[in-house]
Amino acid sequence: MPRGHYSLHDPHDHTPLGEEHFHCATGPSGWRYVSQIVNPAGDHTGSVDLTLDALGRPLRLELTRGAWQVRGAALDGVTWVRTDPTGEHATEGNVPAHAFSGASPAFLIATARLLRPALGAGATRARLVAFTPPVLAPRTLDQSWALVKSTPHATDNAPLVADEYQVTDLETGEQHPVHITGDVVLSAPGIELESLDSPPSAFN
Repeated sequence: MPRGHYSLHDPHDHTPLGEEHFHCATGPSGWRYVSQIVNPAGDHTGSVDLTLDALGRPLRLELTRGAWQVRGAALDGVTWVRTDPTGEHATEGNVPAHAFSGASPAFLIATARLLRPALGAGATRARLVAFTPPVLAPRTLDQSWALVKSTPHATDNAPLVADEYQVTDLETGEQHPVHITGDVVLSAPGIELESLDSPPSAFN
């Protein structure tokens, strides 16, 4: 069960945004990721609890940021309920999309797991619903993912394979790399792996 923390920063001006302390695990039914998010002062600001099935589809999402909360799952596309800070109003949403996205590294692992692009096979498209800080407002976006490089690294146990993906925003054409090994993000825009106390889990 990998456990560690990521540093988070603004991908444009590199302003520190805090840290995400996580643990995750694969199992017979899929994968689960749980994390707590803190700001640069160390104050708790949010959490992520994401469970995928064996095909990478979101079985359950619980996302908090400040007093905002989102609960969602893959149902007739993706379906969610977003609750405001007062708790008096909850809005429901449904979009014919493949999965969820957001600021957490969990969503990068989830999308790579769902699409599973093959090396040299070109890009695979996905429609995602993104919930981003500070108010977790939903936004539908289209991305393509291409696996451009897989590099094995020798370890004391089995070789560790680092995959480099090229992710393209199909609305703007903006591209950026995402580096993943197993179920851990090594680096991505605004995200850096800072500590890991056990090797990443391998998906079957």
